[in-house]
Amino acid sequence: MDLRLSERVFLVTGGARGLGRATADCLVAEGARVVLSGRDQASLDAAASELGDSAFGVAADNADPATPGRLIAAATERWGRVDGALISVGGPPTGPVTDTSDEDWTRSFESVFLGAVRLAREVAAALSEGGTITFVLSSSVRSPLPNMAISNGLRPGLAMVAKALADELGPRGIRVNGLMPGRVATERLRELGANSADGIPLGRVGEPAEFGRVAAFLMSPASSFVSGVMVPVDGGMLRAL
Repeated sequence: MDLRLSERVFLVTGGARGLGRATADCLVAEGARVVLSGRDQASLDAAASELGDSAFGVAADNADPATPGRLIAAATERWGRVDGALISVGGPPTGPVTDTSDEDWTRSFESVFLGAVRLAREVAAALSEGGTITFVLSSSVRSPLPNMAISNGLRPGLAMVAKALADELGPRGIRVNGLMPGRVATERLRELGANSADGIPLGRVGEPAEFGRVAAFLMSPASSFVSGVMVPVDGGMLRAL
């Protein structure tokens, strides 16, 4: 299938590694161009070097109010357009509700929630018909994860923001969706020690490229009548519909 991504330009936050990088790999392979963002310029430069002339990196923190403008400006200065964004904010601190401090909640809200909403809002203003915004969320949108109080609290709210934004932007021909990865073999999964296949009907954890292919499809014109949905990429782990 031709995803019709040739020469389209996307912002990919968290693009140096993990699910963001896997998505960037697929987008570039389909002919798109990507602006990668993350906190570490060296890792961004390494990723962009591997991806070639269709990618470059901009060190930026999603919690910084200046980040959306910087990323949009970088894309338009380099390639003259922005067609969409993959908004991935990484994982907040772990822990149960009873042991999670106000400070952890506040810091996570600034980056995981408000940073993502701000990015989506400002990217939306720069998009034209056919544009896409895709949030990388978690299976915690539909079912709480053990010892992940902050993720369980913030990601369902982001899913509802995405749904509301899909309603608001739909008349302009802009689509908004979310992805709910389960256990995919990234550095984050190894950090959490959650790389067991227990409870996954397919009997294994996912590979980043398997997530990246779904993300690239959802961001492409090939999925032009798909908007306002949350798509699990979890090997069947979620028990909720």
